[in-house]
Amino acid sequence: MCMACHGPQGVSQVPSIPSLAAQPKTYLENKLVLIREGLRDIPAMKGTLEGVPDTELTALAQYFSAQIAPKASTAKRDLQSFQRGQELAKSALCGTCHLPDHRGRDQVPRLASQHETYLRNVLQEYRDNPGPGRDTVMAAALYGINDAQLKDLAHFFARSP
Repeated sequence: MCMACHGPQGVSQVPSIPSLAAQPKTYLENKLVLIREGLRDIPAMKGTLEGVPDTELTALAQYFSAQIAPKASTAKRDLQSFQRGQELAKSALCGTCHLPDHRGRDQVPRLASQHETYLRNVLQEYRDNPGPGRDTVMAAALYGINDAQLKDLAHFFARSP
């Protein structure tokens, strides 16, 4: 059922839906539990995980984390936007938690090669709506970063292998 939206082997074909492939297992487990318990509101997933036992959520997380990461976007690179995003990622210390190659670890998601549209939307959500199920550290990290800068970050991460 997950693959209907998140794509074969967890590589999403829909720009607004994240790829689950190669996301850290612990990150996926935590998000699945938050969604199942209604603490992370994702309208499209409402009820999808209702009643799914922890063992199955763990199996899903294991499966998707073991898949090959999606390839970086091959869409035309705006060199200036890419460079601004790269510099901002560096100055904002994104690599501290997400690792220098932005592949994520433990409870921290993979940003590299995620859809640009999804990244822009989720970064804006974390900045503007730091509600239940959202990482408050990310809300603080994104404080003061404007929409144009979020776009540059998303452009950079989407094109990072």
